[in-house]
Amino acid sequence: MGLLYDLSTKYKTLSIVGMAKNAGKTTAMNFLIEEAIDDGIFLGVTSIGRDGESQDLVTGTEKPRIYLDQDTIVTVPTQLYEKADAGLEILRKTRFSTPMGDLLICRVADSGYVQIAGTPAAMDTKRVCQEMFEYGCSIILIDGAIDRKSIASPETSDAIILSTGAVLSRSMKRVVDETAHVVNLYSIPELEECEARRIIEENNFDDKIMIVDKNGGCRKLDLATGLGSSRYIDDAIDEDTEYVYIPGAFTNSVISEINLMKLRRVKFVLKDPTKIFLSAMDWGLWRKKGFRVNVLKNIEIAAITVNPWAPGGYSFDSEALVSAMQEALPAIPVIDVRV
Repeated sequence: MGLLYDLSTKYKTLSIVGMAKNAGKTTAMNFLIEEAIDDGIFLGVTSIGRDGESQDLVTGTEKPRIYLDQDTIVTVPTQLYEKADAGLEILRKTRFSTPMGDLLICRVADSGYVQIAGTPAAMDTKRVCQEMFEYGCSIILIDGAIDRKSIASPETSDAIILSTGAVLSRSMKRVVDETAHVVNLYSIPELEECEARRIIEENNFDDKIMIVDKNGGCRKLDLATGLGSSRYIDDAIDEDTEYVYIPGAFTNSVISEINLMKLRRVKFVLKDPTKIFLSAMDWGLWRKKGFRVNVLKNIEIAAITVNPWAPGGYSFDSEALVSAMQEALPAIPVIDVRV
């Protein structure tokens, strides 16, 4: 039994997330599909965006095609239904639409290549998966082709498989460091069950920055975004402030002008780690200054796949890359799916 079988005992839905284009995400997807075939796993496949085309629609480079075995449950928009090499039986026309037509849930009647696609919204993807499970899937793989931050969202799936590789840098150390940084961000501790969490969850319906004080009081800042708003946030923090909730993107400009004593005294809360847009260096500097942060929901990483080859014509030794990545992230399985 392979990696997918082990993961299917823990998770019902898995998103395949690429650190960048050509990080090996589609190759990892095909590897897991092949394992499902070999191990007799009843598989479902959907996507945020579109995948399965033979050529990348953005870069024009060749891409691995996606081959699905008989009885696989898959989502396909109406405009891509006729383009499938596989024979597809329509099981249901969903209420979800895509730029390529209404989304269909199909069963693969005859094995072959399929261009898979799905709804671009994370919550809609979750609902589509619920409908797919009605047809008996043991586990569903969700491929992300457009917005890698969106596909990583904890609203999308139970866990993610992170694909990384040489395309990130000619330096193996930098590839490992950047991947470890993302893993560390995704593993930020969740805010414990407490009065402040209840207040935030009950009042975050309009995505406003919230100031929560020690006595359970809550103030919302009338700001369209936290970007460039650190001066206003600084003014709003007083001696009673315990938490600052930032619902949107979190960058240097959100906290750069906050008084250092205030920054150390309060705890920041984010919706999830995909909202963080800070380099590993900046993140480390803020943490050294005493910056503290929790999330409402973090992201579980089930496995990491590495691609030692880059389109730029350079590559790493596969064994060395896997070893270096595993040493940096010992708690997570690391594999090169081509070995």
